[in-house]
Amino acid sequence: MLSHGSAGACYGFHRFERGYEVVTRPGQGGRQRRGALLVFRSKSLDGEVTRHTGIPITTAARVLIDLAPGLSEKRMGRAFREAIRLKRTTARRVLEAVERHAGRSGSSLLSAFATRYRTLPYQRTRSDAEARALELLHDAGVEPPRVNVKVAGAEADLVSVRRRLIIEIDGPNFHQFRDEDARKERTWDEAGYIVRRISSDAVYATPAELVRLWTG
Repeated sequence: MLSHGSAGACYGFHRFERGYEVVTRPGQGGRQRRGALLVFRSKSLDGEVTRHTGIPITTAARVLIDLAPGLSEKRMGRAFREAIRLKRTTARRVLEAVERHAGRSGSSLLSAFATRYRTLPYQRTRSDAEARALELLHDAGVEPPRVNVKVAGAEADLVSVRRRLIIEIDGPNFHQFRDEDARKERTWDEAGYIVRRISSDAVYATPAELVRLWTG
């Protein structure tokens, strides 16, 4: 079945651009290159095999386990968030997978992500930048936002109803939809909300700015 980076790319939560595909088959022994395939063998596939778009594939949680040894903390965090945001798995399933594969390289980092952020509503976010923003605000210990809810009939990214505050995370396409964004901002202003904006790049590069906008 498809596995590792190939499976992560198939699910849509991991970028994998190599000159081969990765599969895993039942059995034991080391990995082996066979033409355009890199073949792994595993004796621990029970309950960790499914189908996605008709393709036999390891589960998303197992993919994260298999990818963990080769990923930096930054890339592991993104893969974890995206796997949940895209509804391929859940934090609970990831923790269950970690327990089954205790001791494997990278599993402690994956466990830390799944434990720390198990309650965050990644599934409601529309980008990894929004999902990362939830983590940053959670780590800052501040009021958690409502995510992608309608305010005065227009959907807003991060919302505090109590403080009448909206933060919009502007992605790469922001400049293409300025008229629509300006219309929404006027609507929110008329409804009594303060609107603050931050670029998706700044969420990663200057996380303290996001916290300042949310708490200031």
